[in-house]
Amino acid sequence: MVETVTLSDGHTMPSIGLGVYLNEECAEACRVALQNGYRMIDGARYYENEVQVGVGVGKSGVKREDIFITSKVFHEDFTYDGTTAALKDSIANLGSSYYNLYLTHSAIGGKDARLAAYRALLDGKANGMIKSVGVSNYSAKHIEEIREAGLDMPVVNQIELHPFCQQKPIVEYCRKNNIIVQAYSPLVRGAFDNQVIQELSTKYSKDPAQILVKWSLQRGFVPLPKSSQPERIISNGQVFGWEIEPTDMAKLDALDRGKEGAVTWNPVDVD
Repeated sequence: MVETVTLSDGHTMPSIGLGVYLNEECAEACRVALQNGYRMIDGARYYENEVQVGVGVGKSGVKREDIFITSKVFHEDFTYDGTTAALKDSIANLGSSYYNLYLTHSAIGGKDARLAAYRALLDGKANGMIKSVGVSNYSAKHIEEIREAGLDMPVVNQIELHPFCQQKPIVEYCRKNNIIVQAYSPLVRGAFDNQVIQELSTKYSKDPAQILVKWSLQRGFVPLPKSSQPERIISNGQVFGWEIEPTDMAKLDALDRGKEGAVTWNPVDVD
């Protein structure tokens, strides 16, 4: 299952990962995912399950160097020292000497605060604690602040993305600037009752969740489907070796409702 994308810093990242938000006992989910072909786990300090991720990785039997692990610093820690301390704590929680990717969790807190946090992550990378640095829930203006400050650009921007909330201006900006877009909530939190999704599920003999994950992949995003149910984790990853036809992709594209289609906090418009 391990297809990869190449980040602008040269590191490779799996093209799909397991999300563990609202799964405080996620060790079992991580174990199941890793033993069934996943190679990326997307966590965060806010989720309070970094220790569980480490436990699941240990139980999986998969080598640490073959797994891509992400965490994020929450805006409450957005000072240089606060973010540095958070990163060190994250590493202790994981039980590994590094994270593959570490993100600022949102742009909340103002320009000075988010730049201080971002600088701390870049220094964490220089010190070997992080392989790659990125952002989450950032609009173009927030990323432009990083450029204007003369800092290395993020390799990833993780945002809410699914057919109902396609965030086209942010996606276009990221594509132009060689920033990989990760899609959180790609399954629309289980809102599968849409007629188009149901029709395509029947046509392709795939679960609605698989249709949504595949849409994300074919759009060039890196989806992070979330589940605690072993059978769902496995089926969500069975999205290779088949394609959604262009006419059907267009039907899914037509579901976009912009910001109205968001199903999460989606704080991309903060100052």
